[in-house]
Amino acid sequence: MLLSAPSPGDAHAALAAPSPWVQRWSHLAPAGGRVLDVACGSGRHMRWFAQHGHPVTGVDRAADALASAGTFGHTVLADIENGPWPFAGQAFDAVVVTNYLWRARLPDIVGAVAPGGLLLYETFAQGNESVGKPSRPDFLLAPGELLGACAGLRVVAYEDGFLDAPQRFVQRVAAVRAAPNPGETPPRYPLAARG
Repeated sequence: MLLSAPSPGDAHAALAAPSPWVQRWSHLAPAGGRVLDVACGSGRHMRWFAQHGHPVTGVDRAADALASAGTFGHTVLADIENGPWPFAGQAFDAVVVTNYLWRARLPDIVGAVAPGGLLLYETFAQGNESVGKPSRPDFLLAPGELLGACAGLRVVAYEDGFLDAPQRFVQRVAAVRAAPNPGETPPRYPLAARG
C-alpha cells in the first residue's frame, strides 16, 4: 500500500513541521485537553497542539532538545527506556508518539490515554530495512503490531505501508478510549482535518 506523502518543500521546514498524520487526526483530541508528546525531541508536535489551545507536556532524554521544546509547554527530562515511566498514575487527553518505538513502554503509553482521549502513534515498520534506517528489528513494528498494542481503544484510522519522500515504511494509528459514560452517544469521527 502506498500511503500519501507530505507535499514537497524546503527540507529544513519539513523537518520542523508536524507529521501530516498528527495534523490530520489532532482534531479528535478533546478541546483544551492535556497532551503528552512522548520522545518529543525539539517539540514540533508540542508546538502544534499548543497553537491549537492545548496544554502540552513533552518527555525526552535529550536535554538540548528539551531546551527548545520547553518554549511550547512543560518538559520532563527522562530516559524512559532505562528508567521508570515518569507519568505513572497520570492520564492525558491526547498522547502523541512519532518515529519512536520501545516495546516495553507501549502499555504505559496506551495506558496514559484518558477516557475520551486520543492516541496518535506513527513509527517505522518492517520493510524499512530495505530503504534505510532504522533497520534493526528492535525499532521496526511487525505487521499489525501497532493495532495489537491498541487493544481496548477504538481505532479510528490505521495505515501500514510505504511512504515516499523520504522513502520509509510506517505504521500509524489514530485511536480513542471510550468516554467515561458508556450510555453517551458515541462521538462522530469526521475525516476532515483541522487547519
